[in-house]
Amino acid sequence: MLIGKYYHHLEDKGRLSLPAKFREVSKQWIVTRGLDGCLFLLQESNFKKELEKIAQSSFTKKANRDLLRLMSNEAMELVVDENGRVNLPDYLIKFAKLEKNVVIVGSLNHLEVWDQERYHNYIDLIEDQAEKIAESISLEKQNA
Repeated sequence: MLIGKYYHHLEDKGRLSLPAKFREVSKQWIVTRGLDGCLFLLQESNFKKELEKIAQSSFTKKANRDLLRLMSNEAMELVVDENGRVNLPDYLIKFAKLEKNVVIVGSLNHLEVWDQERYHNYIDLIEDQAEKIAESISLEKQNA
């Protein structure tokens, strides 16, 4: 389970030090464009599961094809080096508008990498709506 919030700095050449807690989980990650302005880092098995879920949706629906493209076309394999760092590609750094200060957050089955200012602006935006968001989600199992 990937949880927690960690503040780090984006180094030269797109190097990012992963928190020790997450380094222990995997030495290999898949990075891709995330949603809401962040990057997603997933273990390869979780990345495959997520793509398979999307791929099982109707291929005739444009939104399904578009999401599959966005998640897979921009994806790149990352290997954690001996210092616990990964190299993020420039095109994803630009996409997420990552500056020097970043936040790495665990989101259960994946990590998110945010520009620190952008992350706090987003959290401030949704924090006041927490009860409304919770009420809008059904946590009961639905019949498949």
